[in-house]
Amino acid sequence: MAMDPSLPAVNQTVLVSEPGPFVLMVVPGMDSLQVWLSLPMCLLYMAALAGNVLLLGLVAADKALQAPMYQLLGLLEAAHSVLATSTVPEALAVLWGLSGEISFGACLTQLFVTHVAFTAESSVLLTMAVDRYVAIHQPLRYGALLTQRVVGIVVVAAVTRDACIVAPPVALL
Repeated sequence: MAMDPSLPAVNQTVLVSEPGPFVLMVVPGMDSLQVWLSLPMCLLYMAALAGNVLLLGLVAADKALQAPMYQLLGLLEAAHSVLATSTVPEALAVLWGLSGEISFGACLTQLFVTHVAFTAESSVLLTMAVDRYVAIHQPLRYGALLTQRVVGIVVVAAVTRDACIVAPPVALL
């Protein structure tokens, strides 16, 4: 039994460097409510950004708020802002019908930023817990133990650790 000569030409695999764009869809069956779903989301996003910027501005402007506790609170707000800004605008674009797809690179970048923001947020919360523990159990040594330099080192270590934890799986793609 002989092989058909046209079979190998039809059955060839083509390798592409990256997949095509992903199609983003709204909630099925709620197409008519897209605008009404997007209005509260947009208002909440604007309120969150305004509150975060206000808090960051207060922490930066007032010298009384330069204590480690308030700096860590500002870092937590910065992580919230990054997280919201990495996800909500794309969701609003889909709900408003401005964009129905996202490229592979943009999706991967959004995924990376979201994961780094989540892990940075948990690191800042852990640091805040240690800060409060030291403030309660070692109140006389609090100022000597948690200096501006120590807080800076903790922040750089947390963000670097978070980026290194998330980056290896992304680099493999």
